[in-house]
Amino acid sequence: MENSYLETQSPQEVEITFLAPILQCPEGVRPTTCSNGETKCNTNGLSLTWNDLWVTVPDGTTGGHRSILQGVTGYARPGEILAIMGPSGCGKSTLLDALAGRLDSKTRHNGDILVNGFKKTLAYGTSAYVTQDESLIQTLTVRESVYYSAQLQLPDCMSKAEKKERAEITIREMGLQDSMDTRIGGWGAKGLSGGQKRRVSICIEILTRPKLLFLDEPTSGLDSAASYYVMSRIAKLDQHEERTIIASIHQPCSEVFGLFHNLCLLSSGRTVYFGNANYAQEFFALNGFPCPSFQNPSDHFLRTINKDFDEDIEQGLSGRKPAEEVINTLIDSYKSSSTYQEVSNGVTEICKKGDGAFDKKKNHASFSTQCFVLTRRSFMNMHRDLGYYWLRLAIYIALSLGLGTLFYDVGSNYNSIQARSSMLMFVATFLTFMAIGGFPSFVEDMKVFERERLNGHYSTSTFVIANTLSLTPYLLLVSVIPGALAYYLTGLREGIHHFAYYTSVLFSCMLLVESLMMIVASIVPNYLMGIIVGAGIQAFMVLGGGFFRLPNDLPDPFWKYPLYYVGFHKYAYQGLFKNEFEGVQFVYSEEGVEKVVDGGYILRDTWQVEMAYSKWVDLGIILAMVVISRFLFFVIIKIVENVKHILSGLMFVTPKKQITQVMVNPLTTPSH
Repeated sequence: MENSYLETQSPQEVEITFLAPILQCPEGVRPTTCSNGETKCNTNGLSLTWNDLWVTVPDGTTGGHRSILQGVTGYARPGEILAIMGPSGCGKSTLLDALAGRLDSKTRHNGDILVNGFKKTLAYGTSAYVTQDESLIQTLTVRESVYYSAQLQLPDCMSKAEKKERAEITIREMGLQDSMDTRIGGWGAKGLSGGQKRRVSICIEILTRPKLLFLDEPTSGLDSAASYYVMSRIAKLDQHEERTIIASIHQPCSEVFGLFHNLCLLSSGRTVYFGNANYAQEFFALNGFPCPSFQNPSDHFLRTINKDFDEDIEQGLSGRKPAEEVINTLIDSYKSSSTYQEVSNGVTEICKKGDGAFDKKKNHASFSTQCFVLTRRSFMNMHRDLGYYWLRLAIYIALSLGLGTLFYDVGSNYNSIQARSSMLMFVATFLTFMAIGGFPSFVEDMKVFERERLNGHYSTSTFVIANTLSLTPYLLLVSVIPGALAYYLTGLREGIHHFAYYTSVLFSCMLLVESLMMIVASIVPNYLMGIIVGAGIQAFMVLGGGFFRLPNDLPDPFWKYPLYYVGFHKYAYQGLFKNEFEGVQFVYSEEGVEKVVDGGYILRDTWQVEMAYSKWVDLGIILAMVVISRFLFFVIIKIVENVKHILSGLMFVTPKKQITQVMVNPLTTPSH
């Protein structure tokens, strides 16, 4: 069988197959042919092997575990593209995540995953992972996206000119030179096509020239032409740099399928076939399932091993074998074939070679450089995104004009006390409350951060610092302009220092609410749920702030202790009231006699303000809350990362008892 197969192949195809290597290279090393015809052994790359890999997840129905991958074995070598294929739910993405070390914390896996024959974690810069969803900053151009990423990832020993050149070379490698100055685009703004966005994501991840590249559904959502352009560019990277490429792919067109060197075909978490992609058709034909003429091989493979619609097919086509029977036939045939033995031998040879020379961690840019670049990128994004601050500024100005005309020139008599207090309450409550309008933008920022952080582009502290620095000027702008309109139209207390304090409180409250919403975005990454949660938190703080219900009248459980003291509205109300009434006297007439009311009396008796400390203490407490909330934002992100890492480590080995339970029903349908 092998001889007849080799006779039908061209010399180029024979060279890439593992069945008949042309040159006897050291164990685990793949021979390649140069353009001048000279054959060499490739030793510059990363080989990845996995042997008897099982992946299980908790089963909420039975209380036990169900298998997603069941004893799969294979390898990926330098200079080759390995395609992981199979119907939906077969375990493609799970296998890719397992190999890249990205399994969910609830997932357990058992088996050996080795890099160049060693069990070790992939260091930064040696591997890259391109997700199926493009988490890109929509307001940046292609050139800006890749160049900013180059500044973040590449070390300071490279000059800005060298980083810019690396970025432009990478863009040209992926065929995006004509779209360099086109914005990524998103809702409401036309930008790149789906295929172009996918290539931008790949550009960002290959800037460090990683030896191992993982691609999750790189052709998802693309037409056949766009799929081919994307994959052909990836294939060129493989040829030029001897990169090891592993891609999970659903149903490639015939042109794309022709680019693959090796194929891993999965069904229900089991290996149906692993080997040379060109040999897969003959494998199916020898087992009684030949691919019809002029039909895409990948379509034929997936149709043959897909049992999701088996019942409908049986009703329409009499005499057709059940898909489960077909799958079992193919799996048994594969395990008894020489191809299966060749795969096992290939894994053994790579492991024997044991070359760990390429596991060196590459250097990032310095902390200060990353902070500067991230701040600049975030500042530019906020400037270009109308929904981030500009729309909010317009709404704030409109509300401030409405507030100023409603309380226009309230005067300085006794009757103005209630009006002044109501106006200040509205400013401290509802102008800051509207910070939740920026939540969708916060969520998009968190998506970009999670992708870049997971790929090791920069640290969490860098992101928190840069985010704080970039939004501060915009919040200052949003505080000063609307605040000034409302303040002077109402005719509040004269004096620039009083206005400065009023603006400082408004700015601090907005900064605190932004920080709270970032915390919510890191926990609840859903637009609707996040806005509801953020609005609910602020609503409770407003109710317990001491205005709608005076402090002495608040119920002790929850409302007085701890909400009244924990919520920032208490300190905002009291600070603004002190700034407006302390040291001021109001005159009123009672039975024809003019009487004077001191502002201190109003603060103590009317609003029950705590007078033991000054207004600056109230402002200082709000600023301290800003620092605490930012630190809490940092801690929450780190906790989520560490918990996932610890749980993954604890669950690295699945107990044999659980594996045995899984093997009782090997055809349990896995999740994708």
